[in-house]
Amino acid sequence: MKASDADILIIPGYTNSGPSHWQSRWEAKLSTARRVEQAEWTKPVREDWIARIAEEVNASTRPVVLVAHSLGVPSVIHAIPHFRNRVAGAFLVAPPDVANPDIRPKHLMTFGPYPRDPLPFPSITVASRNDPFGSYEHADEIASSWGSFLVDAGESGHINADSGHGPWPEGTMVFAQFLGRLSAD
Repeated sequence: MKASDADILIIPGYTNSGPSHWQSRWEAKLSTARRVEQAEWTKPVREDWIARIAEEVNASTRPVVLVAHSLGVPSVIHAIPHFRNRVAGAFLVAPPDVANPDIRPKHLMTFGPYPRDPLPFPSITVASRNDPFGSYEHADEIASSWGSFLVDAGESGHINADSGHGPWPEGTMVFAQFLGRLSAD
């Protein structure tokens, strides 16, 4: 599949992705990409975020490729039962451990726990070994339960602009390879 064959939905996490974040850069470069906007970025409500993602998937006219970061990951996983249109694949980056009672702000725990059912579409989960919001072991466990291919990003922090991942060329290469393996049918 080529990017032009898909509706690429950019799904940021808590507080949104700023202009230097790799998600914003990808959105600007990919002609078929659009951001899933949330009404409340700083006080997220799980049901509202899930509904917005499902709304965007269901409004799509081409196969959907989801590109989620951080709190966008559990939002996508919880939204799956509400999808009526085809999702060709999901690229899931830096999944936070939303069941961890030490997560801050505390209301992010309302997005947990993660469903553990296998995903109904191909996926890649990219995780860092020193992400302050979720351990690599946790990412490995959930990716395994979903049937998602886990990519070890090494010590990359939260894989965002603050950790030096604005352009994120390695992520671009992995995403391009993933996209190339997806079926447009």
